[in-house]
Amino acid sequence: MSSLFEVLKTLTEMPGLSGNENLINGYLHERWKPHAQEIMLTSVGNLVAHIGGEGPKAVITAHADEHGFLVKSISQDGFLFLDSTRSGLRPPPGLYAVGQPALILGRQGRVEGIFATVTGHVMSAQQREKKEVAWDDLFIDVGAESREEVLAWGITVGCPVVWNPPTRRLGRLICGKAMDDRMGLAVMDELLRSLEVGKLQYDLYLASTVQEELGMVGARSLSQVADFDLALCLDCGMAGDIPLVDERDMPVRLGGGPVLVHKDAYVHYSPRLTATLGAVAEKAGIPVQHAVFPSYASDGAELIRQGIETALIAPPMRYTHSPFETVHEDDLRKMVQLLKAFLESKA
Repeated sequence: MSSLFEVLKTLTEMPGLSGNENLINGYLHERWKPHAQEIMLTSVGNLVAHIGGEGPKAVITAHADEHGFLVKSISQDGFLFLDSTRSGLRPPPGLYAVGQPALILGRQGRVEGIFATVTGHVMSAQQREKKEVAWDDLFIDVGAESREEVLAWGITVGCPVVWNPPTRRLGRLICGKAMDDRMGLAVMDELLRSLEVGKLQYDLYLASTVQEELGMVGARSLSQVADFDLALCLDCGMAGDIPLVDERDMPVRLGGGPVLVHKDAYVHYSPRLTATLGAVAEKAGIPVQHAVFPSYASDGAELIRQGIETALIAPPMRYTHSPFETVHEDDLRKMVQLLKAFLESKA
């Protein structure tokens, strides 16, 4: 039986940009199938497993996709220039990308490279004065000598690109790319192995959704699967326990337990369901944190638009939307405990 860390490492190291989540959902399909009454891939690519139990229909969701890039152009001498996969969002990428290993999903297979920009002794005076690395300053070096060689390797305009660092432990912390939101999927996987269906007070479904990073696309059709009474959305939480972040703005820390989110930039989450989760946590002796996330959105917003009562539970995470997203293993395990206690209690 795989450990929580091993499953999380496997999930985070898989490439799975928005619209290309098949590896992640295929892996989970094989792991969840023995535990499900029914499991299916929907027409848009969501993976939904019906676990069973008696009571209101409840769905636990997390999204499979990650941030990434697309090849925008290829220079004559074989360097790749990039664009973001996120529609309408183009933050300067250099602070997080330069020096990171890259993985290009080419037409003939995977090709490794390195995110790079001009550095050190060959920088011009004008380049030294720049405060940030803009999109046109960033490129990938795959070790090719020409555009023709790059094309021969199966890399063309439009090929997906992801950060490619290993997922590793830092003490009790776990650091890597795509923690947002593969850690939610790893929690669901661990939860599934701890449940006894006969004890469930809900008719439980698990859903791994697609294209959340492009605007909750997969979640938009989830209500077509079943008439859900409630949803527990699992996504990354923001943590303020690092230098340069004011505690007044984000009073959340790693190791303090999962976060019950009351509101984000899009919606207010169910006060009743959030309070119930808090009461269950208190009764079970599970520490939780409370937060408002002003610069944030999740699949929960789309579930609420479909008329599903929804709560958002978010393990705190440092360095979101980077290749070194960091979580505390204890928070993930406490989240499994909270979900199990909720599902076995009568709200």
